[in-house]
Amino acid sequence: MRIYSFPRGGISFDDPTVPPNDSCVAAFLPALSIIPLGNNTGGQVYPLVSVGDVVREGMLIGRAAGPGAANVHATVPGRVIRRVFWKNSDGLANDALVIRMEGAFEKLGKKEEIFPWAGMSGYDLQRIIADYGIVEMEDTGRPVAEMISSFRNAGENSTLVVRCVFDDPWLAADHVLCKERVKAVAEGSFIIARACFRVSRVVFAVSYNEKELGEALLAEAGQWDLPSSLALVGSRYPQHKQRELELVLRAYEKKEGLELGSLFILGPATLAAVYDAVKLKKPILDRYVAVGGSAVKHPQVMKARIGTRIGELVEQCGGFAVSPRRIGTGSPLSGRAVLDLDEPIGKTSYAVFAMQKAQAGDRPQRDCISCGECRGVCPVGLDPEELYKRIAGSRIEDISGAGECHGCGCCEVVCPSGLPLSTVITGEGERHG
Repeated sequence: MRIYSFPRGGISFDDPTVPPNDSCVAAFLPALSIIPLGNNTGGQVYPLVSVGDVVREGMLIGRAAGPGAANVHATVPGRVIRRVFWKNSDGLANDALVIRMEGAFEKLGKKEEIFPWAGMSGYDLQRIIADYGIVEMEDTGRPVAEMISSFRNAGENSTLVVRCVFDDPWLAADHVLCKERVKAVAEGSFIIARACFRVSRVVFAVSYNEKELGEALLAEAGQWDLPSSLALVGSRYPQHKQRELELVLRAYEKKEGLELGSLFILGPATLAAVYDAVKLKKPILDRYVAVGGSAVKHPQVMKARIGTRIGELVEQCGGFAVSPRRIGTGSPLSGRAVLDLDEPIGKTSYAVFAMQKAQAGDRPQRDCISCGECRGVCPVGLDPEELYKRIAGSRIEDISGAGECHGCGCCEVVCPSGLPLSTVITGEGERHG
């Protein structure tokens, strides 16, 4: 089969401090869970319980109010003991309920009841997805029910793209989830297709070195009465980003003689959560998380309850081998710094890294030597060097193109002068976009 890759830029890299992507361990249940009320989209969530109330596993404890918000559920049974507020490293305000675990579990360890959905309407499926608080778990945390509405109202046929692209080794958790839950990922995609009405095809976009996984997904898809196909894509970072994936799928569309229409791209964790909501009547209770980095003794992929504190996960990996220089969530290329190990795992948390000084890239910043390395790896075709110099020189009126930067971080990786190119350009582009 042909392999489709985006035309320019990007990097290929490996990281030996990432946990193995072929196995997962269950994290300990947290004695105290910090359940975030809200997500990165800034939507408003109103708590339905107060301090002192007893909650059940899976119980609705926060109701979404307005765009960008998703319902919130208790991930453990127990008692609400306090409400906390803090700001993360991006300056965003966070609000959460702290639950002390006590009482019996209603879902953990119990036989799962399967609910049929083939006879349900698209609107009924969308309502279930909204009720159970399903969000885009690999990216911004946008409610999936809102995404369904957007594509349904687009007025044209569309293609659901199942994104199983593992160009970044820190996507190890989604890799494990995808392999362990092939049926859930595949069936979740057809649930979304039904909910959207206008989806006429499902395309499994899979890294070319994971062809066996793609064939397994395609085999599961064979039981559904909707065309499906496999597109093998490159593994050069940032292939999994929206822009780069769309580029290769348009090439795939032309080469295969298809009409894909608009592309609705979702990752495996989101689709597995859709399956759980519709087939099992279960909200998002846990998340596969890769915990690693050179400062962690025993990196591993863990299945952790939402609300588990980052420090607890590190402890279950043997703790820190050395004092970490940098701790963050997501990929080190584009992730966010963690200011407090009491910060909890949320629905969009797919990785936690802790790095010692050598890995953290704490090299002194030097003046730009105009080597051009940053231009060669930019997948958008920007000139990071020139944009950075304009911003640093306060020539804000002359930064056209900065808004096109999607913060992949390739330019920072290759910069021999250690300049924060992507960080500065992305931040300025967001302020003036």
